[in-house]
Amino acid sequence: MESIKVHRHIGQDGILHLDIPVGLTERDVEVMVIYQFVPSPTVTGRSLEPFYGICADDPIILDDGGISESLDDDLAGAFD
Repeated sequence: MESIKVHRHIGQDGILHLDIPVGLTERDVEVMVIYQFVPSPTVTGRSLEPFYGICADDPIILDDGGISESLDDDLAGAFD
């Protein structure tokens, strides 16, 4: 017995679409479906939607001055 774990969305039509791996075509198989609900990102607080456009009033300005050495952190010994 082999198992395949997938994360799919069941549409309003109630149909679950599965893509079968190469090598399983033209064969008879017995399939058992065990499902578990997955919380939506908005329920778990993982949605980035509230941050959309957060920098619209503070654009990033690039100039020809390059990287300022005075702005770099002193990373000596940080990775020892």
